[in-house]
Amino acid sequence: MGDKANAHPGAAGRATAADHPASVRNVVLVGHSGSGKTTLVEALALTAGAVNRAGRVEDGGTVSDYDEIEHRQQRSVQLSLVPVDWDGYKINILDTPGYADFVGELRAGLRAADAALFVVSASDGVDGSTRMVWEECAAVGMPRAIVITHLEAARADFEEMTRICAEAFGADDPDAVLPLYLPLRGEEGPDGHAPVTGLIGLLSQRLFDYSSGERKEAEPGPEQLPLIEEARNRLIEGIIAESEDETLMDRYLGGEEIDLKTLVQDLERAVARGTFFPVLAAAPASDGARQGLGTVELLELVTGGFPTPLEREAPTVTTPAGEAREVKACDPNGPLVAEVVKTASDPYVGRVSLVRVFSGTLRPDETVHVSGHGLTDRGHEDHDVDERVGALSRPFGKQQRALTHCIAGDLACVAKLNRAETGDTLSAKDTPLLMEPWQMPDPLLPLAIQAHSKADEDKLSQGLGRLVAEDPTMRLEQNQNTHQVVLWCLGEAHADVALERLRNRYGVQVDVVPYKVSLRETFAGRSAGRGRHVKQSGGHGQYAICEIEVEPLPNGSGIEFVDKVVGGAVPRQFIPSVEKGVRTQAAKGVAAGYPLIDVRITLLDGKAHSVDSSDAAFQTAGALALREAAAEAKIHLLEPVAEVTVLVGDDYVGAVMSDLSGRRGRVVGTEQTGGGRTLVRAEVPEIEIGRYAVDLRSLSHGTARFNRSYARHEPMPPQIAERIREQAQDA
Repeated sequence: MGDKANAHPGAAGRATAADHPASVRNVVLVGHSGSGKTTLVEALALTAGAVNRAGRVEDGGTVSDYDEIEHRQQRSVQLSLVPVDWDGYKINILDTPGYADFVGELRAGLRAADAALFVVSASDGVDGSTRMVWEECAAVGMPRAIVITHLEAARADFEEMTRICAEAFGADDPDAVLPLYLPLRGEEGPDGHAPVTGLIGLLSQRLFDYSSGERKEAEPGPEQLPLIEEARNRLIEGIIAESEDETLMDRYLGGEEIDLKTLVQDLERAVARGTFFPVLAAAPASDGARQGLGTVELLELVTGGFPTPLEREAPTVTTPAGEAREVKACDPNGPLVAEVVKTASDPYVGRVSLVRVFSGTLRPDETVHVSGHGLTDRGHEDHDVDERVGALSRPFGKQQRALTHCIAGDLACVAKLNRAETGDTLSAKDTPLLMEPWQMPDPLLPLAIQAHSKADEDKLSQGLGRLVAEDPTMRLEQNQNTHQVVLWCLGEAHADVALERLRNRYGVQVDVVPYKVSLRETFAGRSAGRGRHVKQSGGHGQYAICEIEVEPLPNGSGIEFVDKVVGGAVPRQFIPSVEKGVRTQAAKGVAAGYPLIDVRITLLDGKAHSVDSSDAAFQTAGALALREAAAEAKIHLLEPVAEVTVLVGDDYVGAVMSDLSGRRGRVVGTEQTGGGRTLVRAEVPEIEIGRYAVDLRSLSHGTARFNRSYARHEPMPPQIAERIREQAQDA
């Protein structure tokens, strides 16, 4: 890698398609907002020759603005692809958002990549959400490396931050998280701060000087080698411990000098297997410089140590009907299997899909089959359609460089897939296939909206449809009980971006309204009512009288109607009319306007007229009887209660349980899950957890996750129920 004998110069290249998976590397950048991911991407692009200076894209002799990528990434709300060429390799750099609200974009990046580069700020350290992503990568065996940024910050300490990373990421084996280089600092300035000017390779014991703006290799001074001896020995022992050659450790401990080539090869194998996690350092290029500190070393790590797409297991594939199919891993000549990892709308070319090809070769202008998983609960329709692929391109900033093809293992942007959504599978039209979906976070923050005007109302449905097609972490709900349109989001920033896209991208202005929880009503005890609907105004009149009894039933019983009329007091043909009137009134509510549930309504008696009785008259009488029974009874207002599970670090368990209790929740149990985390189970009224997605993140510093599911409706406390009744009357 960076310790190899020769540094590889960067070379600017046009959009040539990769011809073999072995020449492709797919790496995703992970880190919290402000860790320096965007700056690092820019520095790598500069070193690789994709840009001629920070912020400008070089394309065929002309220079175009780089601000589009920079603007998108500064907003940190979506996945961005930046492909660069280095030493004969194509590197697809996937930059992910740092905000927790956009974890869906992060998951898409993890799905499309074969290795992850965790970006850690020397001034901020490792946050809880970054640790959780590390654990996700560990669970699937994804190779990882760490790069420490912001070394120019006051009091930045590379050695201390490496120790913190080993504690955070190396819980099972701290000796698997070790630096490959140590930064060298120049002379102290007037502020007492010494800038980092170069790196010293721990394996090669060579000095890489960046002080001139370009990487220069030199012999270290005799005073510098003793500074790296301890770190070098520890690194060598860590590499040998992961070596497949079991004799290597004995030879090393016996005093044998292990040659550099063997160490580098074993290091690269261990990194590619995901058992060793090197730590590197990086800093952006200064004004006028061509290379940022550590960027050459990073590019060499990616090309030499990170796995090729050939080393990734073949995805689980079925037919759309669910029949298993075997696909050879990353075979450019195999059946086409590709996945849409991101969907975006471009104002000029329409919908653009970022696609990872796992098998076969994708070509422009061919017809492919698009299979979707549906996700009907999130507003996505299930679909199986044939579509014609538009142009394939390699994106960079505002530039879209055309590609002739995209082989297995590579990524490309595809235009004009009008039905394809994020997570869909592309396959040959004659042999449709479907990839196993990746796990999507459940959106748990409700955002109730309504069209601002009649013109917006006409465009709202189409705008919302496009919005959820792009973002499968967003769920669209048309609530039949509250008659609200609800966008379920991952957090406030996610909600803000959704509103902005509706307004600016789709021209739909909406108003945010208070979210309504679906309440219910029920009888607290037995009651009776008499409905009398008698009108005589000349000619055909209306005549219906019925007497009912209402009694409560167990939770979940719904509404039960019983006929106990004897002697024909209510003619047989009008009994269904009474039932219809009762059920219609129950749906409207009898106290605060919420549906009535869990009661048995028994029709006991009534009267009819041979001429004036009718279906409509007995419907009205049934409704009147139910209202009278409610007026004479105590009515419980029922609220939905959710089963809530919170996975939280042990340090925050007390705070979480106290907070749940303050929300009228009942903690029903806790259990240790390992890794210093506890699963808290509770039952909490849904009216109390509308903003829990935001509040829990603040309470746990972003380290906790929760899930919720409907449990039942149960009576509200009297004081809260009375307040809601008063609000209903005022409305």
